[in-house]
Amino acid sequence: MAVAMTLVQMKVAILRHAIKGPQGATMSSAGVLGALLAAGTIYLAFLGGDWLAAAYAVWMLGWIIGPVFSGGDETLRPEFFAPLGLRQHRLAAGLLASAFVGVAPVVSLVALGGLVVAGAREGVVGALVALPAMVLQLAVFVLLSKVTVGLLGVALGSRVGAIGAGVINGVILAFLGQSWVFAVAFGQGGQIPEFVRYLPSGWGLLAVQGDYVALAAMAVLVGLLLAAWAALLARRTGRDRPSTRGRRPMRPATARQAVVAKELRTWTRDLVRNHLLTFALAYGVFFAATPLVVGIPDMLPLAGPVFIAMAAAMTANSYGTDGTAHWLTLMTPGASDARGRQLAWLVSVGPVGVVVTVAFTMITGGPWPVILAVTPALLGGGAGLVLLMSVYGLVPGIDPRNRGGNPLRTSEDDGTQTGMAYLMLLLVACAAAPAMTAAVLFGWWGVPVGVVTGVLWYWWFGLLAERRLTTKGPELLQLMRTGRRPGSGTSAFAMPKMSKPREAVVMVCVTLGAIPLIPQGVVAMVMTAEGQLRHSWFLATYMPPGLRWPTAVVMMLVGLAMYVTGFRLWHQAKKQAAQKAQEA
Repeated sequence: MAVAMTLVQMKVAILRHAIKGPQGATMSSAGVLGALLAAGTIYLAFLGGDWLAAAYAVWMLGWIIGPVFSGGDETLRPEFFAPLGLRQHRLAAGLLASAFVGVAPVVSLVALGGLVVAGAREGVVGALVALPAMVLQLAVFVLLSKVTVGLLGVALGSRVGAIGAGVINGVILAFLGQSWVFAVAFGQGGQIPEFVRYLPSGWGLLAVQGDYVALAAMAVLVGLLLAAWAALLARRTGRDRPSTRGRRPMRPATARQAVVAKELRTWTRDLVRNHLLTFALAYGVFFAATPLVVGIPDMLPLAGPVFIAMAAAMTANSYGTDGTAHWLTLMTPGASDARGRQLAWLVSVGPVGVVVTVAFTMITGGPWPVILAVTPALLGGGAGLVLLMSVYGLVPGIDPRNRGGNPLRTSEDDGTQTGMAYLMLLLVACAAAPAMTAAVLFGWWGVPVGVVTGVLWYWWFGLLAERRLTTKGPELLQLMRTGRRPGSGTSAFAMPKMSKPREAVVMVCVTLGAIPLIPQGVVAMVMTAEGQLRHSWFLATYMPPGLRWPTAVVMMLVGLAMYVTGFRLWHQAKKQAAQKAQEA
């Protein structure tokens, strides 16, 4: 108990200081968005059917796949306490107690308040049972997240495990992104599949409805997960570094070739990069293939473009992730690090993206002009924007040699890294917009437009990144080494201080703007061009002939307007913060 209370106090102290720091805005914005989702979940408790069970299944999946992007909550790392000689079960129990302190657990506990509503509808006993059910259900969520992080850490110890974990995580996130497919497939009569009630996420609901065995089952599951986590902690705190024997030396002829060789070797041997690239590929393939469940093959050609865009988003902070290794290149005369990294990224992502795009487009028979125009534009834009984003908005990361037992944890500033990923998806989509427009309006003439714009983005964005490295290389290296940014002290993409309503508007616009822009705009436009009408949730396909194209265009404009509004408010707040800093 003493260990648990000490770790809880440490977690509270760290969060109290974080709220006052640059991460406070991100935490408050996440809290506002989470509160809205929690309120919507509680509302489902007043409805009939199994909607509440389905909502809790989504919450559970969120806890499971969250570590894919952030590496989980690593405010208190197990490695910090390894020298103390604590027994693993005591350390696991203490870290579990501290894991209940934070924005995500509090928001999830509020969402689990729906159990009280559901229990009260059954009677007084149901309402009383809801209280321990909420605690146990939250413990299940938190422990599932912790065990997921531990298993991913083990999996990332081998190339096969890293690839397998990437495939699983990509499939899960793709299914969540295409949840409307399953709503159409399984919810024809407004019914949720019965098996959802019997998932671990639904055991609390079963308990408040009179099935008290489910309450005992949750207690047993918590014990099993805690034991599994303790075993994973023991493995994590005692793990050895991988051997470097048997690696062939590199013999490049020029400095640029040295950078390319170094990057290609990193892409093939860094298990974290293997995981992220596999994740992007699995996400793209299954995101495009999921609509086949309801007989819609039209999204298959998007598998390659989605993979390319997701790969760019996953590697947007490449310099911050690599850490102080950059000093080797910085001290090499004539080394073109930006151009070398661009070429290595293109070699690693391009062939896979092209093969997937061509193969899946052949299955559907088109639309060839649109796909062949968009693919080179995305590749060139991604290869340029990855470097440009990384040098202008670098988020200090955990140096690879100091990552500890959780290789997915690459930075302490998860909110800013997530923001970079969202922004990268938007920028890459904008880079492909001219080619997409030309292909839709002029057919095959869009292909040369895509090639030309792809080459232009590759050259221009790479040039800007190279100039930035030349003029600000030492400052960027200092930022990587210390994590302190001169001047403002925060990343270029960190959430600036603003009023709570504005924060909520920014979060909603940035996170939800893709819905009208991509599926209701771009995808609906492609379906309309191909004559695919009256498909699931694509609004434009249900409109009269004269309103189909205007509807798709309006939806695209709505999505763009949401992004412009969000980033304009963010930029205004950033500018005001900079002015106040100068005046001070």
